[in-house]
Amino acid sequence: MILVLLGPPGSGKGTQAKKIVRDRDWPQLSTGDMLRAAIAAGTALGREAKRYMDSGSLVPDQVVIGLIRERTEQPDAKAGFILDGFPRTVPQAQALDQMLQSRASKVDRVVLFEIPDEELVRRLSGRRTCLKCGAMYHIENAPPEKKDVCGHCGSELTQRDDDRPEIISKRLKVYHEQTAPVAEYYRKQSKLRTLDALKSPDEVSLALAETLAR
Repeated sequence: MILVLLGPPGSGKGTQAKKIVRDRDWPQLSTGDMLRAAIAAGTALGREAKRYMDSGSLVPDQVVIGLIRERTEQPDAKAGFILDGFPRTVPQAQALDQMLQSRASKVDRVVLFEIPDEELVRRLSGRRTCLKCGAMYHIENAPPEKKDVCGHCGSELTQRDDDRPEIISKRLKVYHEQTAPVAEYYRKQSKLRTLDALKSPDEVSLALAETLAR
């Protein structure tokens, strides 16, 4: 199965994707993770992507589409995969359809995580990331035992530039203007299902499992 998870940043789709990976052994293709890895490695793609991500703008379609094309050609993605953070625009969705059609495949199911903007700002602005091992914390929901120190490796925790309130607001504006129309694109294909992402992770997980079973 090829599953697309849609929703604004901080809606929990990445968390749910990781659970599906554990439960069903489908690989998760997260453009956010792949782009951050490229940035950390200092690749040309990473440097180009960082300029856009730091300002809260979307990474250009040609960069992301190229990344997805390369990743879906790897052996572990041949039988199916979860797309988390892609497609972000209608042209990306169209490019994905064309790419899959050339392989005699298609997107099977699309799930939209719906949640109010004010909750997203609270969730994202409270996130802290370990500079060394990548562990994630939240100052309210999952704080470290020692303030600003990773409990796994003892390294410093930091707030990502794109998790600052002013950047979050811009990211949400970009999402509503450019990414939300992707939901309508898939709704017209009768592939879209919606979930209330304001519920607890366990409740969202249960609703997602029921959606995938239909």
